[in-house]
Amino acid sequence: MKRIALFLTVLFITVRAIAQAEPANYVTAVTKFKQYYNANHPDSIFSMFSAELKTALPLDNFKPTTDQLKAQFGELLKTEFVKYGDALAVYKATFKNSTVLLNISLNAQNKFTGLLLSPYQETAVAKAPIDSAITEEPVLEKTLSGRISGSLVMPKNPPGKIPVVLILGDAGPTDRDGNNAKTGVNGNTYKMLAYGLAKNGIAVLRYDKRMVGQSVSTTTESQLRIDDYSDDAVDLIKVLDADQRFSKIIIFGHGEGALVGMIAMTDEPIKAYIAAECPSEQADKILTDQMKLRPKYQADEFKTILDSLRKGKTTAIVDPALYYVARPSVQNFLMSWCRLVPIRGLKAIKVPILLIQGSTDLTNTEDNVQKLKKAKSDASVLLVKGMNHILKDAPADEEKNAETLDKPDLPLSAALVPGIVDFINKLK
Repeated sequence: MKRIALFLTVLFITVRAIAQAEPANYVTAVTKFKQYYNANHPDSIFSMFSAELKTALPLDNFKPTTDQLKAQFGELLKTEFVKYGDALAVYKATFKNSTVLLNISLNAQNKFTGLLLSPYQETAVAKAPIDSAITEEPVLEKTLSGRISGSLVMPKNPPGKIPVVLILGDAGPTDRDGNNAKTGVNGNTYKMLAYGLAKNGIAVLRYDKRMVGQSVSTTTESQLRIDDYSDDAVDLIKVLDADQRFSKIIIFGHGEGALVGMIAMTDEPIKAYIAAECPSEQADKILTDQMKLRPKYQADEFKTILDSLRKGKTTAIVDPALYYVARPSVQNFLMSWCRLVPIRGLKAIKVPILLIQGSTDLTNTEDNVQKLKKAKSDASVLLVKGMNHILKDAPADEEKNAETLDKPDLPLSAALVPGIVDFINKLK
């Protein structure tokens, strides 16, 4: 790192204490930067500079500096959003030979006003004190594409074999604690749930999804399919099934994780299925409904992309405003996700089912659980008044509801853990 002074920053602005979610224009900028860098096109990166940055870092200086970076660090494998504030986005940039922070600032015309590489240090995630009645141990499972890293929480002195719950996380880069830096979610939901269940005699395995946190994979974003997530879940199910400490395995799927669970549990030794805030409609319908809130030209373009995906074809040129949901590198995943029919998947499940729904979930509203219950009449339903999508108490007001997403110490809704414990204790 000391041998490279890569990019001069013309306008480097202090980041706010409270970071915001990743803006769509920064998704576009960092995606293009990675594409041009790996293709050895520094002139294309330079074309994205503002006039001020071009003056401060002329192309004749920028090209050899980029060549030096490529020779030392190698290909840019992936970028992970860390935080955003006051027109500055910070990314964890993983090169073949090193990991650094990539700091990007854009002007109103979405031109780079600042690019800077800075040292990256892995910071320890603050852990809530472990209750003296429970223990936590690391789990590392090698897979065909890499490794999955997780945490197993156990009662300290179990009386014998005990049930174990496998938590399958929600959409996007969700880690083992239920947090997602890309969307600004920092609620520690899965960590709290694991601790709560362990204190009631139930073990819990939670893990970083593929390519998230300490889970690494050779899979690229363009190669990822929803079936990859179910493959990882199946690998962990086999680990738990071979562990003599456990009497039965229960799947707990949250949001998209509930759909992954429907796939993963097929022909596996699962004794029960819990779906929290599970969508009842296919993804293409959900996304199309969300597009009604955006300008018509964007909704029309997204419809065209979906129509192509239904025919098995991806779209290479996408409006930057739609990159957050339909950039070319995620379209294969989108295609695999949209093919899932939740109602059909639920009907195929033969083990006891618990459907959990919060009344103030603005992502999957109450009518979802009603449709799921209608499709599977013998399923149990836990309807928690005042609980939102991350399983915490929140008002129905959209802005105040969103404020709970970045409150890691806010407890889970009081009825959640007792409701799950009651369901599991009644299993045969």
